[in-house]
Amino acid sequence: MDDASTPGPKMTATRLAKRLYSTFTGLHTSDALRIIVLGCVIGVISGLLAVGFYGALNYLQELLLGRIAGTPMPSHGLSALTASTSSPLYIPLMTTATGALIGLCMHYMLPDSPDLGTDGTDIMIRAFHGPTGRVNTSITAVRGAGAILTIASGASAGQEGPISLIGAGAASWLADRLKLTARERRTLLLAGAAGGLGAIFRAPLGGALTAIEVIYREDFEADSLLAALFSSTTAYSVFTIFYGTDPIFHVPDLKLSSVSELPFYALLAVACSMAAWAFVWCFRRAKYHFFAPLRQRIGVVGTTALGGFMAGIVGMLFPQLLGGGLEWVELALRGDLPLLALCLLALGKTVDTALTIGSGMSGGMFAPSLYVGGMTGTAVGTLFQTYFPDIITKPAAFGIVGMSVFFSCATGASLGPLVMTCEITGTYGLLVPLMLATGCGLLLSRNISLYNNQLPNKLASHAHTHEAAVNLLKGRKVAQLPLAPPPPVLLESTKLGDLRGLVTSSRALCYPVFNAQGAMTGIATLSDLRDVLYENCLFDLVVVKEVARPPVFVAPDADGYEALLTMLDTGLDELPVLDPVTGTILGMLDRKALLGMYRPTHPMATNAPETSGLSCS
Repeated sequence: MDDASTPGPKMTATRLAKRLYSTFTGLHTSDALRIIVLGCVIGVISGLLAVGFYGALNYLQELLLGRIAGTPMPSHGLSALTASTSSPLYIPLMTTATGALIGLCMHYMLPDSPDLGTDGTDIMIRAFHGPTGRVNTSITAVRGAGAILTIASGASAGQEGPISLIGAGAASWLADRLKLTARERRTLLLAGAAGGLGAIFRAPLGGALTAIEVIYREDFEADSLLAALFSSTTAYSVFTIFYGTDPIFHVPDLKLSSVSELPFYALLAVACSMAAWAFVWCFRRAKYHFFAPLRQRIGVVGTTALGGFMAGIVGMLFPQLLGGGLEWVELALRGDLPLLALCLLALGKTVDTALTIGSGMSGGMFAPSLYVGGMTGTAVGTLFQTYFPDIITKPAAFGIVGMSVFFSCATGASLGPLVMTCEITGTYGLLVPLMLATGCGLLLSRNISLYNNQLPNKLASHAHTHEAAVNLLKGRKVAQLPLAPPPPVLLESTKLGDLRGLVTSSRALCYPVFNAQGAMTGIATLSDLRDVLYENCLFDLVVVKEVARPPVFVAPDADGYEALLTMLDTGLDELPVLDPVTGTILGMLDRKALLGMYRPTHPMATNAPETSGLSCS
């Protein structure tokens, strides 16, 4: 048997992926089918990665916090004011060691990592808006492993940031192996992030909507919705095979009792927007005004170690703040925490998260946002119930709404947090107050954001420079556009042997061809000439007229958008601009130059990230 027909050790996973991809997408199938196939593939990958991430986190958390530190898990009836650990001194030791280890990894492997974004989600956003839409796999690995250690050791952080970055990193890796375009890579990147979010939070629709929404303040990436939906659904299916379909929170099925409650939910939006403002302000103060100058003096290792130590001290004194802490949010929603505890825990989580993420340790902002929003909402609901017991009977409903509103206010996302809150609580009877409070909260928090790299809309992103450039071209004459100098003109009768020196010394991609009477009769591209230029036997036999294409040109008064369409239809990278009166070439339209006319403001160009998205001092 022929060895070539037998798969050998060289049939790697990459080659197999390429072969499968070619099978499904290489036969002129529709773009929708390509997106579905890619979304499902990255959904399987991100789902398996979420399984590994979640399993490793649970194992280490049980080992470090459960067995070594002896931290009690909250249970029904346990007072939040009296919870304590059996070996509290281990907590700051573990968080300090974790901070030092993460700092060492960043110092030697990712020296620019502290400046890439606030957390994993922000790094993913930066990659999407970048010129290539590519995520560095080293950043993904280090940040993902660092987040597991950060949360498991007791520092305050969540799983959303690292898992969205892990999913996006896997998507970027797959896109490179399949040699996808930058646009397809960006679509796959958001699909990977959606898969990670949908799996780890068991919220497929919320994960998909959040992924395409969180990259902008006032927009969303509709082009990636299909891929995100299929990826998130597939990843959720993979994850639930291992961990079941139960929602994260086990709370009573709540619903709006009366329309008389709606004004109170509007007031809740005011409280959540103020809490979100304080959360973002505290985080940015810690990151850019305390830890950033400190990093210049003692280095990244000392900074993350100090942040871990400070977060560990807070966790040692208040074990209710350790890790993600969502178990305590569920306890609050059950009504087992007094008003004072709710307020203190919301404030403590704000400070603890600022110390953890602000120092450069790895982790996400979503779980802390759920924590603070849930505590704030439940506290407001409890307060309303005290003074209006006939109207407000279920403070837990305010806690659920508060989780969504708080994260929406802090990030600018609206639909994603709203749907995800319903999915993680299994409660869909609060959609009306969720919509009302989220809308009010967004109106009150338009100038704040946790994410430095989040842009206002598509026009500010590198991902949509072509669309913006096309809009600029519409209605503009060719004469008003930038033109490259005219290339050398070729005569029909010129022999190929006379062109070698000209073509090798010129940077032009297209050459107008003229006849002896001075009229343009064709156009010769560099690729056309190269096909025959190095055939020595043809030097004296073939002339330019025989290799030239039919003439293609535009007039100076032609529409710029129509000129671009002409280039796209003919496959030419350059187009001659011909004077209709004199018949001379005025210049060359360059397709890349036209599409590059629009230069968006990209977050990587900013030198003051601490002021991005927050108009407070």
